[in-house]
Amino acid sequence: MKSFLKVLGILFTILFAIGAAVQYNDPDALLWILIYGAAAMLSLAFVFNKANPTVLLSMGVVCLIGFLYLYPADFQGFDLNDGDIKTVELGREAFGLLIISIAFLTFGFWSRRK
Repeated sequence: MKSFLKVLGILFTILFAIGAAVQYNDPDALLWILIYGAAAMLSLAFVFNKANPTVLLSMGVVCLIGFLYLYPADFQGFDLNDGDIKTVELGREAFGLLIISIAFLTFGFWSRRK
């Protein structure tokens, strides 16, 4: 299980770094570059056993709260052809935070367990 989580940590490091890189054309690009960049750095710290479990769990909880806050009441999907651009954008951002939350809650509980 330990090696599986290390591979998962490497995978999320890469995915979050790519997520940060593709935010350049977002209306609030700097915010999301910082969020995904921090997620990539913390995932990398997890891979090298340098991440504090409390920090991992805190990041997971904060991102889960962010997901609940941003999730649009009238979620219309992820494709711009599916609905209003603002609602689709909020849905994408919310689910990005949910992915970060799941990753860090998993990493945090695993780190605390060992």
